[in-house]
Amino acid sequence: MVCIVDGAGVPGRCHAVRSDAGRAGVRARPMDDSPAPAARVRVATLNIWARHGDWPARRAVLRDGFAQLAPDLVALQETVLTDGDDQVAELFGPEYTVVHHGRRTADGVGCSIVSRWPPVDVHQTDLHVTERVDPADFVGQCAAVEVETPLGPLLFVNHKPSWRVELEHERELQATAAAAFVERLVGGRRQLPVVVAGDMDARPETASIRFWTGRQSLAGTSVAYQDAWEFAHPGEPGPTFAAENPLVAAHWRRIADRRIDYVLLRCVDRGPPVTIASCRRLFDRPVDGVQASDHYGVTCDLSAPG
Repeated sequence: MVCIVDGAGVPGRCHAVRSDAGRAGVRARPMDDSPAPAARVRVATLNIWARHGDWPARRAVLRDGFAQLAPDLVALQETVLTDGDDQVAELFGPEYTVVHHGRRTADGVGCSIVSRWPPVDVHQTDLHVTERVDPADFVGQCAAVEVETPLGPLLFVNHKPSWRVELEHERELQATAAAAFVERLVGGRRQLPVVVAGDMDARPETASIRFWTGRQSLAGTSVAYQDAWEFAHPGEPGPTFAAENPLVAAHWRRIADRRIDYVLLRCVDRGPPVTIASCRRLFDRPVDGVQASDHYGVTCDLSAPG
């Protein structure tokens, strides 16, 4: 099932549904992984770099990698959706529901959420916070799905702020707007597990990420989200946009390696209402010489609190 969220910048529900496209049969070397146990929820995020580079080769690596990973919820960025082309449907089987963000570029690039469970609710908010956020671009938006999981209800959010390196002011405003959007959806359900994932185009030390992780307030407010990578790998840099990746080296030689892709869990009182059982990078090695994307992804297993 495929859903498209209403409007650009207007919170909405799924309104258009169509069947998944077929999956091609090209195989790549499987990843060393196993499906999440039934008592856990496996989440992931990845910027799939649209159709740049050798898309047929990258598609095979991505499709087989996701099949081996068997994620339950995935936040995707730079996905292509046009009248005759649904890139996400090429990567995931019919057992998944795909929710596409409403605002896209003229050539169909935007963001999408993939869920093993049909969403109970779907919402979107616009993050066009200043005139420097181009309304013709797909960045500057946030979408959320609420799903019933083996751990109970869960809110999964795909947050995509502005990407240009000089727009940290906009990313700060977008972070506070997205956090407020989440709080409105949570309402009085204080213990509702919330996962905010995505390509946030900001290092851990920047103000926007420091805000998310509870290290500083912005605009007179504060939140606290646990960074899953930091929890599982304290002190490890874990870059997700690195010059060792030839797809990055070709275009970003003049900037240092960055960790800019995150899985964040909303905290209440003493921490998140679910446990971070594991977290690792995803698609961080080439398969038969093929790099899946210019970004490395992040995947995290969540379990009930011990």
